[in-house]
Formats: sequence, C-alpha cells, structure tokens
Amino acid sequence: MVPTGAYGTWPSPIEASLAAARDGHPEYVAAVGDEVWWTEPRPTEDGRRTLVRRHADGTEEPVLPAPWNVRTTVLEYGGQPWAGAVREAGPLVVFSHFPDQRLYAYEPDGDTPPRPLTPLSPVGGGLRWADPVIHLDLGEVWCVLEEFTGERPGDVRRVIAAVPLDGSAAGDRTAVRELTDGRHGFVTGARRSPDGRHVAWIAWDHPRMPWEGTVVLTAEVNGSGPFTGVRQVAGGDDEAVCQVDWAADGSLLYVSDGGGWWEPYRLRPGSGPQSLCTGRTEEFGGPLWQIGLRWFHPLDNGLVAVVHGRGATSLGILDPETGELVDAPGPWTAWTPTLAVHGTRVFGVAASPRSAYEVVELDTSTGRTRVIGSPHDDPVDPAYYPEPQIRTFTGPDNREIHAHIYPPHSPDRIAPDDELPPFVVWAHGGPTGHVPLVLDLEIAYFTSRGIGVAEVNYGGSTGYGRAYRERLRGQWGVVDVEDCAAVAEALAAEGTADPARLAIRGGSAGGWTAALSLAATRLYACGTLLYPVLDLTGWAEEAHDFESRYPEYLIGPPDEVPARYRERAPLSLVDRITAPFLLLQGLDDVVCPPAQSERFLAAMAGRGTPHGYLAFAGEGHGFRRADTMIRALESELSLYVQTFGITRFDVPPLELRK
Repeated sequence: MVPTGAYGTWPSPIEASLAAARDGHPEYVAAVGDEVWWTEPRPTEDGRRTLVRRHADGTEEPVLPAPWNVRTTVLEYGGQPWAGAVREAGPLVVFSHFPDQRLYAYEPDGDTPPRPLTPLSPVGGGLRWADPVIHLDLGEVWCVLEEFTGERPGDVRRVIAAVPLDGSAAGDRTAVRELTDGRHGFVTGARRSPDGRHVAWIAWDHPRMPWEGTVVLTAEVNGSGPFTGVRQVAGGDDEAVCQVDWAADGSLLYVSDGGGWWEPYRLRPGSGPQSLCTGRTEEFGGPLWQIGLRWFHPLDNGLVAVVHGRGATSLGILDPETGELVDAPGPWTAWTPTLAVHGTRVFGVAASPRSAYEVVELDTSTGRTRVIGSPHDDPVDPAYYPEPQIRTFTGPDNREIHAHIYPPHSPDRIAPDDELPPFVVWAHGGPTGHVPLVLDLEIAYFTSRGIGVAEVNYGGSTGYGRAYRERLRGQWGVVDVEDCAAVAEALAAEGTADPARLAIRGGSAGGWTAALSLAATRLYACGTLLYPVLDLTGWAEEAHDFESRYPEYLIGPPDEVPARYRERAPLSLVDRITAPFLLLQGLDDVVCPPAQSERFLAAMAGRGTPHGYLAFAGEGHGFRRADTMIRALESELSLYVQTFGITRFDVPPLELRK
C-alpha cells in the first residue's frame, strides 16, 4: 500500500543537484561531412558549452576540452556560435569562444590548439561574431559582426563580414572584409545561392523587434568587394520573416507571418511569392531571439524539412510542389529551431513530456526516426516524472489562455483525501516567447515533492498565431497578469489547487509578470523572481541595444504614454507587495542589470514584507553553473515550505528579511 503524506512533504530522488546537472540541452546541430555535431551544456564545468562530435560509426566525443566555451553573445542572447567544413586533412571548425568573443579555427584531427581568426578590441564590448558559414572556395568564413563603437549600449553597428581563414585578421581588424554597409541596425547571416553568385539575408531596424517587421534582402556576390545590387524582395514593416534560405533549384525560400501565421513561401525569378502550405493555422517559424535559428532546411531532392505546429511542434517533410506535409513518427512534442541535413537524413533536437531534449535523426528514404545523441540517460525512475495536462482556460473578455498543468505526482506517496495541493504558476520569459510541453526536472523537483506547477502561455506568447502574440501589444503588465491569475483562479475553483497556497514564479520578463502579480492581486501567497525586469523608467539608457526599444511595443511610445511606464513598473508598486518573495539575480546580467534589483530592494526596505535576495557572481541572464542552480532551486523550495506551512527538514533554510 502506498503511504499517505501531506502535499509538499513527499520524499523524492530528484534532487536539486540532479536538476542542475540536467539543465540545458543540445543546440546548433549541423552536419560536417557524414558526421553530426552539436553544442552541449556543461553545468558542472562553470556552465560552459562544448562541441560534441558524432562519428559516422556512432561514437561520440567532445571536441573541445575545458576551458573552451562555444558561445557567442551577439544581441546578448547569442546565436549560432560555430560552423564546420570538411577538407582533405579532415574537419575544420570555426567557433566563437565566450570569454573573449574571438573566432577561432580548429582542426580536431590535428595536433595543434585552436588558433584565433579575429582580433581583440579594446573598445566597449569589442567585436562579436555569430552565424558563421565557412566558404572554402573563398578561403573565408562569413558571419554577422557586432562591433561596439563606444561606451553606451546603443553604440553598436552590425554588418555581414568575411573573415580570412588564414588567420591574417587575428591582429589586423582591416583584414576583415565588410560585405554590407551597416545601413540596417540588425542583420542575420548571409545565405549563399547554390551557384555561389547570390546571397540572401534578413534585416530590421529600431524600433521594431524581429517578430514585428523584417525585410528579406538579396544581392550579388562581388569577388573581393561588398555585396552589390542589394534589394528588398520580401517582408516589411508589419510582416515578420524569421528565416530565409535557398532551395537546390535556386529558388528562394522564406518563412513569413504576413498571413497571420508564420508560413513557408517560395520566390522564383519573375513571379510573386507562393505559399507552400496554405490553409494550415499553425506556425512554421518563431521569434528571432537569436541569430542563425532554423525552422526549415532544404534537401537536395527539392523537399524541405520543417518544424511546425500550434503550441506543440513536429518535424515534417514538405513537398513544395504539392503542399503535401508528412510528419516524422515519434513521441516528441517540441522541436527546437535547429535543423541539419545530409543526403536523405535530417537531424534536429526534440523532447517530449517523458524525455529531455535529444538529437534525433529522420531518414527520409525510410521514414524512420531514431535518437542519435542523448546527453543524459534517465537519472531516476520515470515514475517520478510529472504527468502533464494540456489545458485551455477562459480569461477576461472570454479570451483563450493556453497552459500546461503538472499536478503533484509520486509513486511513493498519496495525499490525504481532505487536502488540496499547493500550486506554483510559472510565467515564461520573453515575453514574446513560449513554454513547450517537455520534461523539465525543475518542474519534477517540485511535483515529485507534492507541489503542482502550472505553466501559462499567456496572451502575447508565440506558437498560436500573430493575433494571439499581439494581445500583449501595449498591454504588458495587464494581459499577462490577468491570464496567469485566470489560470490560478480556475485551478482553485475546480478543486485542483489549494486557493490559500498559490504562488507565482517567473524569470526575466516572467519576473516582471510575477512581481506585478504580487502587487496587483492578493491571489498568491508568495512569489519567486528570477533576474526580473522591475523598472522601465531608465530602460533605454540601461538596457542593451537589441531590446532597448522593445517597451514601445509592450507598453507604448514613451513620449505618448509616459505615465504608463511608471504606473506599471513593479518598482513603483512596492507599497502593494505584501506577500513574501525570493529575488534571484546574476551580477553579470546585462539584459536585466542588477541595479534594477538593488533599486527594488531599497524601495522594499522597512516595509515589513518578508523577502530573500541571492546574488550570484559570474552569472548573467539565465543561470548556467550547477552550484548556482542548486542554491536557487533549494532556496525557492524553502520559500514555499515556509509560506505554505510544509513540514520538511531536508531543505537548506532561506533567510527571509523584512
């Protein structure tokens, strides 16, 4: 007989150290000859990312030992940090090294260490590089160059550049060849046509974010000079194109939301854009938070591998001639925007509610899928994993709200019949983002102990079309707060959650939502704020360039609605926050700087609200080090134990000050 235990008191084999060790997932998969490579996190090695190589015989090995860290900080959120090519001597890899942001070339089959390709710069953040593509015929690697020209966050220019593979630019900035003129504030990497004569890329400018409006530009390759004949062929102020590439026949493929959903289009010379998959109310793209994301990849036979779906996503093979779309078999419910192709094989990264993110291969000649790279074996009995529910709730004005509900679950305990479980509402970051339905050991850490989790894809989230995404236009701090509250209230009303033991938690933009939820309602007993946005009054001067004008979309133009910036900021509403909270902050965070948290805490001082504050040196926006994640997760559990009146003695105590 399974013993009875109060919610929150259940024993669990899913420790914080396990959740931390399994944090992160494979990214940026690519085919290098007949091998498959990708980046992979190493939380226990100071949070670095390594490059993993899967040989043709199926064996795996990390390519770069510590302290090499394959990661770029372009746009602060990063992007494609590496590229590979095959030469007679073996593979050649070009990658961005996180500590100095230089590009390095490395021949893993040789006996020499990585050698720098780009110079260091003494100005501001120096030179940063992303989305590299190696062109062996030109002896260059093309990539996005982000160059800081002054001390302010906005003193930055971005161009597409060509870096010599011979290392001549390692000490000479002038040896870097600029291929575009910097007329646009933001650019993606250039994609070269099959005949090598043309290129295509995406660009946009302030005040728009890339999910508001972007343009597709094409040009001719001009020998040793910059691109020529630049012209706009797609996109616009109110049309967001998130990816562009060339098909094997030389036609241009791109994904645009001009029809209300991100859909694939084809553009041939002398004809207008052709929709390749009409009548499907689902997304074939997403928000361009990072440079080099891939939601589709052309195959040599004319077919196109696509990531698509509404909420959940699948990997499919699209026939551009007929519009036929055939999905790959398998249990996966989320595919990340990274795809690679070699011959008839397609590679991607996917996860499901029962499996963490893993590298998956689809053989289009047989229709079979298999896992070829899984960073982690099942660390515990899957019986301890949560059993999620896909739910749709009704919010104010009868609007739909999408959410994933994870009730408490353990094979070792059942709760008393007369007790309702505590629940924590999770507000995702972005806010133009989405939370997928996948296995997350941080969620399992709580559910296996008897605390439920509700992840809310509030209005403004991606994955449900442009209209759903634009619910947040001018309404950040209103719609997100209302939608999270509507889900919490519905769970309490239907008897799924204890109305007296509700909490809210969010990171980054989700931290803004969580803090405002504590101020705007008395629904939550406590809250957890991870590297949150707390103040917008100095945002344009304090924020990094990429998001410096984002509030104009989320709140409104500051010269038109200045009061709204003050009225909605959690910093202005500290007198309304009476519930206990935990604030977690990285001291190296340039997206949500620690100065915001410090101003917020200073304003809260002496008001009698219990709160905890943990600041972590060496951490930026999103925690990467195992010891940080362990302390953060255990401190969050301690907050709930104290606030919800849970009796357990295996949690390090969190000091709550007033």
